[in-house]
Amino acid sequence: MVRWIITFLIIALIAALFGFGGIAEGAADIAKIIFYIFIVLLVLSLLSRLLRR
Repeated sequence: MVRWIITFLIIALIAALFGFGGIAEGAADIAKIIFYIFIVLLVLSLLSRLLRR
């Protein structure tokens, strides 16, 4: 999942560099959404490990 975040951030940076504002904004928004999903899954995983012990 982290690879997807990095991929979309690179797409956003390249698109912004060439002046494609709409594409850059869309890729950055997708990267943000995937990042938040990743954080939620990480927290859930850590909590489940703590509760198993």
